[in-house]
Amino acid sequence: MPTLFAKPDRESGLDQPLFGAADFGKDFGLLPREKIELMVRRKMILGREALAEDQVQPASLDLRLGPRAFRIRASFLPGVGNSVEDRLQALVGMDDAIDLEGKGAVLERGCVYIIPLIEHLALPKDISAVANPKSSTGRLDVFTRLITDHSQVFDRVARGYEGPLYAEVSPRSFSVRVRKGARLNQIRFRRLNSQQFERTHFGADEKELFRRHSETPLVDRELTRQELCDGLPVHVGLSAEPMDGIIGFRAQKHADILDVDRVAEYRWDEYWDPIRARPDRRLIIDPDEFYILASKERLQIPPDLAAEMVPIDPAMGEFRVHYAGFFDPGFGAGRNGQPSARAVLEVRGYEVPFFIEDGQVIGRLVYEKMSEPPQSLYGEGEGSNYQGQGLKLSKHFRMD
Repeated sequence: MPTLFAKPDRESGLDQPLFGAADFGKDFGLLPREKIELMVRRKMILGREALAEDQVQPASLDLRLGPRAFRIRASFLPGVGNSVEDRLQALVGMDDAIDLEGKGAVLERGCVYIIPLIEHLALPKDISAVANPKSSTGRLDVFTRLITDHSQVFDRVARGYEGPLYAEVSPRSFSVRVRKGARLNQIRFRRLNSQQFERTHFGADEKELFRRHSETPLVDRELTRQELCDGLPVHVGLSAEPMDGIIGFRAQKHADILDVDRVAEYRWDEYWDPIRARPDRRLIIDPDEFYILASKERLQIPPDLAAEMVPIDPAMGEFRVHYAGFFDPGFGAGRNGQPSARAVLEVRGYEVPFFIEDGQVIGRLVYEKMSEPPQSLYGEGEGSNYQGQGLKLSKHFRMD
């Protein structure tokens, strides 16, 4: 596989990165592909192996599993003053590693694993990061979260962080085979000005989103400014689809092991049961079941914005929506500036059965400003598996 940059010098460790603020310009926000590549050259992103060129996406970096995994009894966070390695040593011992070299290893459904990643970071004080599962990971119901040393939250990297990265991986529906180098999650980098250091919310406000929609539609329907106060509401589509009336899929309970590196290798009907539209356009989300559904609307992400799907209301508590929430600039861009792609929704039921109806708000798309638009948008290069998508399973399945 081609490499983007020369292999980092391990002897240099995580000492002061070669950081020049002028290289990043005067604008702040999420960093595009070109600035992520600059971070690699400045040794803010390091790896035990050189980065592959296709790891760098328009607004994110794919992270790779390292050569060892550790099965643990339960999830944990290290907490202030503690390293993940120290916690692992206390819980399982570093000699009890699962080897991911060669053909890899099977991660069993329902178990929890910690896997050190190949990449590690040496961020300057004005850059922080946020992580999320990749789209293909979420659609397999593989629950994946990023952990850093000293952290009290998942999927967040504090500004100025220097140290290793770890993935917590827990397959929920299928046992999966993974190996060193597999990419289950991704990371975005956010450059902050000094007034933003203590902020936790960076989404565009309703005034900005309403203006954007009036110029270039964000979705294929009318919007009011009032409904954009917490981001763009996304509705579930449960009416009949062109795909033989199928409006979703439910994961089978006892399917074969699935290799995460094999693309278009598996028959979809050996892992999923189709869900067909009902006359009342409703669906019951059953406890401990996993569903793939799609949004009712089609959407697109402008070149100078990125987006993330967030739950409509965590207090609802009856189901979780969208493990993999990143949408890159250019996603869903269709002809004549019209939205072309539906959001695929990963839905898992919790304690009690729960009715959802066609057109029900099921999530919100929060838009965030890029520091500058990436030179290559989502869908313009190889590896854009979900551009222009409708209801679609992960890239591992053949739909014929």
